[in-house]
Amino acid sequence: MKKLIQTIKNIWGIEELRSKIVVTLTLILVYRLGAHIVLPGIDPNKLSAAQSSASSNGLLGLFDAFAGGAFSQASIFALGVMPYISASIFMQLMTILVPQMQKVQKEGESGRKKINQWTRYLTVLVTILQASAYVAYLKTPGYAEAMIESYKDYFLYSTIIVLSAGTLFVMWLGEKIQDKGLGNGVSIIIMIGILSRLPQSIIQEFAAKQTKGGGGLLIFMIEIAILIAIIMGLIILIQGVRRVPVNYAKQIIGNRQFGGARQFLPLKVNSAGVMPIIFAQAIMFLPTLFSFTNLDSAQGIVKIFSDHSNGWYMLIYGIMVIGFTFLYTALIFNPKQMSEDLKRNNGFIPGVKPGQPTADYIGAIMDKITLPGAVFLAFIGILPGFAQMLGVIQGFSTFFGGTSLLIMVGVILDTLQQIETHLLMRQYDGLMSGGRIQGRQAVSSASY
Repeated sequence: MKKLIQTIKNIWGIEELRSKIVVTLTLILVYRLGAHIVLPGIDPNKLSAAQSSASSNGLLGLFDAFAGGAFSQASIFALGVMPYISASIFMQLMTILVPQMQKVQKEGESGRKKINQWTRYLTVLVTILQASAYVAYLKTPGYAEAMIESYKDYFLYSTIIVLSAGTLFVMWLGEKIQDKGLGNGVSIIIMIGILSRLPQSIIQEFAAKQTKGGGGLLIFMIEIAILIAIIMGLIILIQGVRRVPVNYAKQIIGNRQFGGARQFLPLKVNSAGVMPIIFAQAIMFLPTLFSFTNLDSAQGIVKIFSDHSNGWYMLIYGIMVIGFTFLYTALIFNPKQMSEDLKRNNGFIPGVKPGQPTADYIGAIMDKITLPGAVFLAFIGILPGFAQMLGVIQGFSTFFGGTSLLIMVGVILDTLQQIETHLLMRQYDGLMSGGRIQGRQAVSSASY
């Protein structure tokens, strides 16, 4: 406890770090206040029934989780940063698949600014499309009764404008957190939205277990212990690396010697981050779109794909996560480029010839460590379904795995890593007595 208090004092004693924390917390507060402002033309007193229906739905529940409850509340921030995430993922894939985009990306700072600007333009288009779909959703039973009759003629146009402005404002908040605050702004906004549902979900789960009698409290404590164990395993997955030894040839320039030291090439077990789960969920959502407004009466394959506790859903979902993990890792990981960089810097892996043999060696190692990482990632993805099957309420089960838990743990590790970097730069002790905290900086920036 004494070390914890001293660490907090050290953090608060660094003026730059203190300023970043204050800015971040202020902008997060602005976002959370905006998430409770209801759209014009909606009566907030008539939304309770529709809110519970939307937040408990598998498809809409994920959107609601990312938006911090703003989706089900018909808030001006209902779309959150989802359009920006969609645009960012698309642009990231284009920079990998399209040679012209690769050239722009390699232009340095100017190329990065161009891609960011194109991403913003694409975000506007995606927002308008999603806002139009959201207006159609608000006309379904539940929300339709909350709509003010005298405002219906203007509702479509005003809602599209307000939602587009809200998404762009949230995107601006994320960029300001990135520039002036602490951590990745967009990721922090998503994490805060997810965490905002955690206290209520814990209370609901506790209340549900209390109704089962004396053994309910014991079951609840076991669930919390399992959740902590899952989080610890996820931290190991995110931080896990295979260190490949690399030697650098000695160079004597004048009277000084350069190189000659052994270093390590860190290959991450989970290089793809959260992207395989996002891609798999996007594909799994497609069948449910055919009955978007009437999921409760859906039958056949649509019913399977909308029920996360269904055995077929979990099997197909797990296989897709494993497949997308290998696919996305192959897209972002280039062993040939790493081999060329080592050769250019007079580095070599002991016992392996430079050039193509080194690229093959690195690729083989990456394939070996990606398989267990992909299997574990798929297991994390289907854990919420198992939790529901074992009696955990749907709202709390989402924290046992899947996208929500991955994003939450990854962003917290990223933020703690930045805080630790500030402490070590000023010769303070780090946040941990043994080892350094590793975030996801080496992973793709779009791995929210």
